Amino acid sequence: MSVKCAFLFPGQGSQAVGMGKDFYDNSEEARALFAAVSGRTGIDFAELLFTENDRLEQTEYTQPAILLVSAVAHRLFENALPIKPVFALGHSLGEFSALTSVGALDAVDAVELVHLRGRLMAEACADKEVGMLVSLGLADDRVEALCEEARKGGAQVWPVNYNAEGQIVIAGMKSDLVDLEPKLKEAGARRAMLLNMSVASHCPLLAGAVEPLREALEKSLRDEFVAPVVSNVTAEKYAGKTEALELLPRQLVSPVLYKQSIAKHDDEVDCYIEFGHGAVLKGLNRRATSKPHFNVGDMASLEATLKAVEELA
Repeated sequence: MSVKCAFLFPGQGSQAVGMGKDFYDNSEEARALFAAVSGRTGIDFAELLFTENDRLEQTEYTQPAILLVSAVAHRLFENALPIKPVFALGHSLGEFSALTSVGALDAVDAVELVHLRGRLMAEACADKEVGMLVSLGLADDRVEALCEEARKGGAQVWPVNYNAEGQIVIAGMKSDLVDLEPKLKEAGARRAMLLNMSVASHCPLLAGAVEPLREALEKSLRDEFVAPVVSNVTAEKYAGKTEALELLPRQLVSPVLYKQSIAKHDDEVDCYIEFGHGAVLKGLNRRATSKPHFNVGDMASLEATLKAVEELA
C-alpha cells in the first residue's frame, strides 16, 4: 500500500471506565489478549476496565490498562490491513505501546513492563506531595523562564510535556506548583490548572526509578523493529534495542517532546492513525498538522479508519 502512515499511541489521561469493551465483546482475539495479560500480571483487566473502581486512576494500573487497549486496537487493525508505518510515536507511556506495534516488545511483556513502570513511578513519589499542572496560552520560553526562576528560589518545578503550541505541562512538588499557578496567570496564561495526578512524571523526582526500569527493559526488549520509533526524549527516530535501552530509562526524567516530534516528522507521512481510547492526540495535532488523523478506539472507528486509509492509497 502506497499510503504513508504514522502510528500514534496515547499516554496517561486517556483512560476511562469501559474503554476496550467493544473490542472485548466483539473480538475473540481481544478476549484472548485480555486473558493472557490477566494471567501474567494477576490483574483482572476486564474487571479493571469495565467496572467502576478507583484503581484505574492509580498509575500502576492506568499504564497497563491503556497499553492493553492500544495493543488490541493496533492488532485488530493490523490483522485487517497489515501495513508498516513510516514511524510509530507515543506520548510518554504511549512510547511503550509504539514499541509493541513495531515488534520491539511482545504485547504481554509490554503490559507487565508498564505495570512495573507505573509501580516504580508511584514508589519514587510515595513519600512526596507531588503533582502536575497544565499551562495554556503561554509560549514555551516564558514557562521555562518562570520555572527556572522558581527553581532558583528553591522550588522543584520543571516543564515536562510539550504537548502543543501554548500547552505545556509542569511537574514537581505540589506546593511549589500551587505557588507557580498565579505567576503563570500573571504572565498571561489563559489557564493554569493542577491535574489529577499522583506522580510527577518526566522530571528529576523520578530518578530512583531509572535503573530498575533499565534492568526490566534489558530482559523484555527485542532487537526486531519493523519500523522506527520516535523518541520522546530526542524527537529523533531509533530502531534498535541498544538505543531503546539508553532512551527509555531517560524518558522517566526527561521532558516529552511531543509537539517537536510531530513538527520534525510531519512531512514524511500522509496521515496519522491513533490507537487507543478517545482521540487525545488528535486534539494535540489539530494545530500542528493539516494531515488526516484517524482513531481506532472501538469496532466502528476501526472499520471507518480501514476504509479511510484504503481510500487514501
